[in-house]
Amino acid sequence: MAENLDGKTALVTGGGSGIGRAASLAYANSGARVVVTDVNIEGGEETVQMIKESGGEAILVHADVSRPTDTEAMVSQAVKVFGSLDYAFNNAGIGGGRDRHLTADYLEEDWDRVMAINLKGVWLCMKAEIPQMLKQGKGAIVNTASIAGLVGLSGTVAYVAAKHGVAGLTKAAAMEYAKSGIRVNAVCPGYIETPLIEGVFDQVEGYKETLESRHPLGRLGQPDEIASAVLWLSSDAASFVTGHNMTVDGGYVAQ
Repeated sequence: MAENLDGKTALVTGGGSGIGRAASLAYANSGARVVVTDVNIEGGEETVQMIKESGGEAILVHADVSRPTDTEAMVSQAVKVFGSLDYAFNNAGIGGGRDRHLTADYLEEDWDRVMAINLKGVWLCMKAEIPQMLKQGKGAIVNTASIAGLVGLSGTVAYVAAKHGVAGLTKAAAMEYAKSGIRVNAVCPGYIETPLIEGVFDQVEGYKETLESRHPLGRLGQPDEIASAVLWLSSDAASFVTGHNMTVDGGYVAQ
C-alpha cells in the first residue's frame, strides 16, 4: 500500500542520481514536497524536473555535505520554502578512492575525503536536521550505510570504516532522540546498479557478473528497491522502528 505523505517535506542529499534520485521520486509520488540537494547541480535539476513533470513539488539546493554551512543552509531553505522538515534521507556519498589499496597502502588524502563526506557529512546533516525536528516534536531520519557497514570488504578500508561509523551513529542518535519523537534508521544496500558502480563495468571485464554472483539472489539491486525501504522507514508504517540498520542486499550478509 502506498504511503500518503501529503503536506510533508522530505530532504534528500545526493538526490541528483542513483538511490538519491529514486528516493526523491518515491517521496514525491507519495505526496511529499521534496528538497533535492547535491553537489551536481545538473543532476539535481534533472531530478527536480522529473518530480515537477509528474505533478509534484520540489526545489534544488546545492550542498556539499562536508561543509556545515551547506548542511545548515539546506535545512533552512527547506523550512523557508515548505514550512517544515518531516523526513531526511542522508544519502550523499562517494566510493572508496581512486584505486583499491590495502590498509597499509591506503592514501591519507583518500581516507580524509571519504570520511569527510561519508561519515562526517552524515553527522553534519543530522546536526542541522535534528534541531528543526525537535521544534516540530516529530521527524524521521534515514541514513545510507551499506553492507560495508556490517561486514568487512578488502581494498576499501576508508569506505568500510565510514559506513560502520554511519551504522553506529544511527544507533546512538536513535537512542538520544527516541523520547523526542524523532526516529533514526539506516538502509544498508548491497551492490546497486547506480552510476557510481556502472562506471566500473566497462573498465573491468566480468565485474558485473562477479558482483551478481556474490548475492544469493543472483543479481544486483535496483535504486527503486532501496527507495521503497527508505520510504517505509520514513513513514508512520514504521512508527515502532528506530535504531535499525536495514539490509536490502539480496541476501549478501546472510551468508
